[in-house]
Amino acid sequence: MAKKLLSGNEAIGKGALEAGLQFYGGYPITPSSDIAEYIARELPKYGGIFIQMEDEIGSAGSIIGASLAGKKSMTATSGPGISLMQEHIGFAAMVEAPTVFVDIMRGGPSTGLPTFPSQGDLLQAKWGTHGDHEIIVLYPNSVTECFYQTVRAFNLAEKYRTPVIILSDEIIGHMREMVDLPEKVEVINRRMPEVKPDKFKPYDTNFGDVPPMPPYGSGYRYHTTGLVHDETGFPTHNPKKSQALISRLVNKIRKNRDDIVEVDFEYMDDAEIGIFALGPVARSALEAVEELRNNGVKAGLIRPKVVFPFCDKELMESSKNLKKLYVFEMNMGQIVNEVERVIGREKIEWHGKSNGEIITPDEIEEYIMGRK
Repeated sequence: MAKKLLSGNEAIGKGALEAGLQFYGGYPITPSSDIAEYIARELPKYGGIFIQMEDEIGSAGSIIGASLAGKKSMTATSGPGISLMQEHIGFAAMVEAPTVFVDIMRGGPSTGLPTFPSQGDLLQAKWGTHGDHEIIVLYPNSVTECFYQTVRAFNLAEKYRTPVIILSDEIIGHMREMVDLPEKVEVINRRMPEVKPDKFKPYDTNFGDVPPMPPYGSGYRYHTTGLVHDETGFPTHNPKKSQALISRLVNKIRKNRDDIVEVDFEYMDDAEIGIFALGPVARSALEAVEELRNNGVKAGLIRPKVVFPFCDKELMESSKNLKKLYVFEMNMGQIVNEVERVIGREKIEWHGKSNGEIITPDEIEEYIMGRK
């Protein structure tokens, strides 16, 4: 282990490099620009390529192309940029291109509050692109987690041949903490074909829900399209084959949710009230939980590290003995909808704001004490 002082954004860049990043295509936007700055400086040392693209749409397209050519690829942006990237995120899901999209959230809508934090993109990360699909969304809440969750994002992208979104925000992105950097991290690479090129079908389900993925130029020729396609990669209107494709794209994530979902529980063993929070709000919530316990209130914290797939099973189990579950988020009500979907509205209390200010420990404690 080697200790290093990093910002959250730098830790994302470092994690990407250690995970095997080979191509970065991006366009600068506050508060994510220092990811591009870090990778522009460091990626050539690893033999990779950095390109500043003409805009966010070009950035998303470039990393999909790099992925199809066999390179681990990533881009980073903020709310307005991730909005522009959504059509390409859907394309990456359809063609099963392992890619990592980083969204350092800021206030919105539109240009909004460029230099202030927000959690306004939580549901956009899940539902921003059209059609039936699943997507993996991670949300670290420390600089150390920024490093390790970025490594995990690349591994999940490669394992399941899917776009993965890392959510962060202006607070986590720009805060600095000491990080214990390992000498080596676990790296997963996409599976390669085990048949000869003349026997290869790019979407052959005989290999399971995640087909092998040879790079362009390797001798394996195949067609890539955003249209619904059959096992050969060419478009089809056949209802049976269309349903089979969409079901596989969805189920390769749903059936493996236990491998993907990750939740942190603090003080939940004997908790009578719970707090559900993400990212920097969860940091405030943990401090509030400890202060509430000092005042005789048995509080606990539920913090998903993976936002989607949502932690239905874990939330249901951990909240069944709670008298009340408080949801705090820096928006006007997004993740609370998922929480209510799982456990109902009866014991849910929600508090949020969208003014560029973090929800503080005192604010959380005062809110809960005022409703006991």
